[in-house]
Amino acid sequence: MDARTPVDIKALTHAQLEELLIGQLGQARFRVKQVEQWLWQKGAASFDDMTNLSKDLRAQLAQACTLQLPQVAARQQSADGTRKYLVRFADGVAVETVGIPSHDGSRLTVCFSTQAGCAMGCTFCATGWGGFTRNLNAGEMVEQVRLVGADFGKRVTNVVAMGQGEPFANYEASLEALRRINAELGLGIGARHITLSSCGIISGIERFAREPEQFTLAISLHSAVQETRDAIMPGVKGHPQLEALVDFCSGMLCHVNLIPLNPIKRSGDASQAYVMEPSPRMPEFKSALERAGIQVSVRDSRGSDIDGACGQLIQNLS
Repeated sequence: MDARTPVDIKALTHAQLEELLIGQLGQARFRVKQVEQWLWQKGAASFDDMTNLSKDLRAQLAQACTLQLPQVAARQQSADGTRKYLVRFADGVAVETVGIPSHDGSRLTVCFSTQAGCAMGCTFCATGWGGFTRNLNAGEMVEQVRLVGADFGKRVTNVVAMGQGEPFANYEASLEALRRINAELGLGIGARHITLSSCGIISGIERFAREPEQFTLAISLHSAVQETRDAIMPGVKGHPQLEALVDFCSGMLCHVNLIPLNPIKRSGDASQAYVMEPSPRMPEFKSALERAGIQVSVRDSRGSDIDGACGQLIQNLS
């Protein structure tokens, strides 16, 4: 890493931050912990906020790095208490993030985006209709979680990488974000309360299964007919579905989410509308997976009245 080129400090891994502070700036190791606390636990908005660092070190950090917090450009609240945010980053790119409180108020789940837009092209998903803008870095992902917790005024208990984008199409940054969310000097959320959702990129699933953390893997399924799935999910065309999923997941600590279709409509084009109807094959999928000893659930849709449910997220609020 070239200290002469300013980098987003929140995009650095723990090892990269050590390299910067210890290797390049000649600081003691304990400074890494101090900086991480300011970044992830105290929510410093600038290096000047880091008052237990010397002025010289703060100046060095300001020269080597950038530190800019994302802004909430718009916010909506659902009748069920779900909140949707348009989160804008320093370069003007925006994504949508959703905060979902449990009905009894004991839990707060954040659904964060891993990409601005999506290149997978699923026909039932509003995110893909706008195309792909760019990958998010790990810091931009974690900041979405922090932002929602601050807005609710309570600790986030559960996190799902289930917003805009396909996490396995941005694998390294998505994994780093999960690790930062889990870390003691990050957000401190337990690994089993952190879920990554994929539309079914087999290479990513296999790679993720080899990671040491006990994160939860959720796989979204949308058709029991392979030809239909290929048509509506071109980004994973040709990936076999139910039988392969049962075979792959058997004996592994995986959780499969079955997600009902949420209503979306391409603006001004009634022929491209999707309507939400009960799937007669949903019980078949659920039973087949359960018979194989695989954890499976049918997800409860939240926030659909503000277009905050699965498949409804876009890059602006109307």
